[in-house]
Amino acid sequence: MTREEFKQLVNRGTVLVDGATGSNLLKAGMPRGVCAEQWICENRQVMIDLQRAYKEAGSQIVYAPTFTANRVNLTDRGLYGQIRELNRELVGISREAVGTDCLVAGDLTTTSKMDEDYGVLLDIYREQIGILAEAGVDLLVAETMLGLDETMAALEACREVCSLPIMCSMTIESDGSLFFGGNVFDTVQALAEMGADAVGINCSVGPDRLESVVQNMKKQVTVPLLVKPNAGMPTITETGEAVYSMEAEEFAQHMKRLVELGADVIGGCCGTTPEFIKRLAEVCRRCDGGK
Repeated sequence: MTREEFKQLVNRGTVLVDGATGSNLLKAGMPRGVCAEQWICENRQVMIDLQRAYKEAGSQIVYAPTFTANRVNLTDRGLYGQIRELNRELVGISREAVGTDCLVAGDLTTTSKMDEDYGVLLDIYREQIGILAEAGVDLLVAETMLGLDETMAALEACREVCSLPIMCSMTIESDGSLFFGGNVFDTVQALAEMGADAVGINCSVGPDRLESVVQNMKKQVTVPLLVKPNAGMPTITETGEAVYSMEAEEFAQHMKRLVELGADVIGGCCGTTPEFIKRLAEVCRRCDGGK
């Protein structure tokens, strides 16, 4: 996919991405604390079924489960020697699930090495992005990012390695502040000026707490705005399970308001399921029908 093709996709109407991966894998039996990427490769049908359900619900883009398949995380787990094999297989699983009429985004995230030298961060992202591009992803997403510098490194690495579109989304407090200093409003503006194809937020909170954030982000940028929040705020059970506060219909109604305020690319993060995406697809149809 070219950057121009991505722009044309957004211009045709609200773009729907997928919902949560991790919380659904835990429900499907993935043990806590394991390397999710390795577990998915060993239990590939679980991921195929989930992403196929997202596509059937209306997702136009699914995120390949390559979230933490970078040098830092895989080295910590003794799996760095498998970085190419794991990323390629994970992209292949997504492609098997959704075919060629749904886009597959190569998924990147924070290395959690916020004090690392910028050149080292560039190398980490160049490596994974190069493998994902070779594996045939349609675009890239750097999500659940915690600070500007690391996100800039992912964006710069993308521009050096390939010509694919890249979306960048931060995880934030409900007032728009970032966990490692600064705020999302200045950050999305800086990323847009650097050439990100879409900017925005994911995870952290539910859509009911994001109206002001979305409204103010929209004032800062002209590129598409990505909004992929959690299913409300979780409570933690005695067994350590996160139970999210929103059902699909309530989530969809709050997301409808965020689309009205300027969200262009929408989906769900922790606690959301294919049913949430199905409801969002109905929201997209109603909102786009009014344009």
